[in-house]
Amino acid sequence: MIQEELKELVHKQRRFFHTNATMNIGFRIQALEKLKRWIQTNEKEIVRALQKDLGKSSFESYMSEIGLVLSEIAYMQRHVAKYSKTKTVHTPLAQFHAKSFVKPSPYGVVLIMSPWNYPFLLTIDPLIDALAAGNTVILKPSAYSAYTSKLLSKMIQECFEERYVAVVSGGRAENLCLLEQHFDYIFFTGSQSVGKQVMKKASEFLTPVTLELGGKSPCIVDKSANIKLSVKRIVFGKYLNCGQTCVAPDYIYCDRAVKDKFVRELKKQIQKQYGHHPLENEAYGKIINKKHFERILNLIDQEKVVHGGNFDEKTLKIEPTILDHVTVADASMQEEIFGPVLPILTYDHIEEVIRNIQTMPKPLALYLFTKDKNIVRKVTTRCSFGGGCINDTIIHLATSKMPFGGVGESGMGSYHGKAGFDTFTHYKSMVDKKTWLDLPVRYQPYKKGYHTILRKILK
Repeated sequence: MIQEELKELVHKQRRFFHTNATMNIGFRIQALEKLKRWIQTNEKEIVRALQKDLGKSSFESYMSEIGLVLSEIAYMQRHVAKYSKTKTVHTPLAQFHAKSFVKPSPYGVVLIMSPWNYPFLLTIDPLIDALAAGNTVILKPSAYSAYTSKLLSKMIQECFEERYVAVVSGGRAENLCLLEQHFDYIFFTGSQSVGKQVMKKASEFLTPVTLELGGKSPCIVDKSANIKLSVKRIVFGKYLNCGQTCVAPDYIYCDRAVKDKFVRELKKQIQKQYGHHPLENEAYGKIINKKHFERILNLIDQEKVVHGGNFDEKTLKIEPTILDHVTVADASMQEEIFGPVLPILTYDHIEEVIRNIQTMPKPLALYLFTKDKNIVRKVTTRCSFGGGCINDTIIHLATSKMPFGGVGESGMGSYHGKAGFDTFTHYKSMVDKKTWLDLPVRYQPYKKGYHTILRKILK
């Protein structure tokens, strides 16, 4: 039954798309305004949902989800008219006399599948870009973040007609049924394993996809780095949302010369930011569910714990934990941690770090703490990764002015701001050829004199 219902929903949205209502720029801006007003009016309700799902404080909810969404809406409202304009481009002499232009066009019916770790941000941000580009959208939020998913469904129902934007609730069965439908574009954020399934299903319809995945994002600490400030920023980026952040520093590569100092400062900074009893800190979140809680605990080698390691099964909280003397063979280095566990590896020369990163799957992010510009040049040139920061963590995604996305195993495609508009837009390349003149050079039979003319205009 659900298969037929989803098929009809897709058809309903396609019929609405073909009315051309979404082509109107005012219509798009009004849609974004409805979203903005609902969010501003219901901010406390959003915070409560995020607190129930992930234990997020109101401050963290606004900083890492609600505020970023409002910022993306404001950016798109300011720029959508400009981005939607047809752009005239140069016409080569060979096509005289003609006008060439590029026409931005929405794909049509878009499927957005979002994860549980930032369930509000990672659902609404791509929605904003898709609506700004003129598409209709079906949202499929994660079943794991049940409270936020329920709130998203309520929000969309109160803001839009189902034929324009709709939410499909449920778990794996609903995901599979959705992927059986013919969409014009699919935007997926989640794990690499599910991303492969999405891409495989999309290939049956030759549907273009954007995959925002993850991976083990390295954090390199050079001996020239400002250790105290570096640690402060690493602790923020690693333990935000209990480490359940796709671009969190997954592990540390620390220069052996400063490793002991680095670890000492890490312990101090964790206590400073989260207190001596982080499991009792109400502003420190929780793991999403028992399955992931147990998975993370299995990655902790108690013999290598130098800080933290305690947990509370009732509240699904795990202390900010540091693992020292880690090797690439350890369990914590075999998969993306996605939790509050930070393994530390050491190195003697930056060349070995670069070589090791080059042999691993391409990460979504890379962080480098150093004052040495030569090291910055080497690492950012020779290592392949989605994006990152020099002397900070995770903040590269908190802007509408730069594209955010992965490369290789960490994903394909990008979004945010103009990049987001481009993701959900097909650019039609058009030539408007005038009829008052028709040069005979291209037509058969080819004459000897035409060869000379051709070589002059095509070179």
